[in-house]
Amino acid sequence: MDKPRRDKFDSDALEERIARMAERVIDLCKKLPKNGINQRMVPQVIGSSGSSLANYAEACEAESKRDFQHKIGIVKKELRETKNWLRLIARANPGHADECRGIWQETHELLLIFSKILKTSKSKKSK
Repeated sequence: MDKPRRDKFDSDALEERIARMAERVIDLCKKLPKNGINQRMVPQVIGSSGSSLANYAEACEAESKRDFQHKIGIVKKELRETKNWLRLIARANPGHADECRGIWQETHELLLIFSKILKTSKSKKSK
């Protein structure tokens, strides 16, 4: 009897981790002062963090290996963008720099995870 396929990672747990990161971004942005600088950055960081979550959900429902790889690539792009916006938000809002750094670190760890997922997916030979 064939054994059921087991992924090396728990996709639900990873989705939850991305969701928590995106929620932390929202919570941070609610605390920021309303000014011209933040009015530009807040929608960007909320958009990129939320897009990471949405694209991961799409990757989990990918129709092919190539589609999966493409969507994981988009997740990586959005995570990288989130990191960049968090850096700028920390600079513009020094009183929230520590919180930004904490979210930046989690985003960085997620980016490393998705880099490994993509690398592994590309290195596996088609069966």
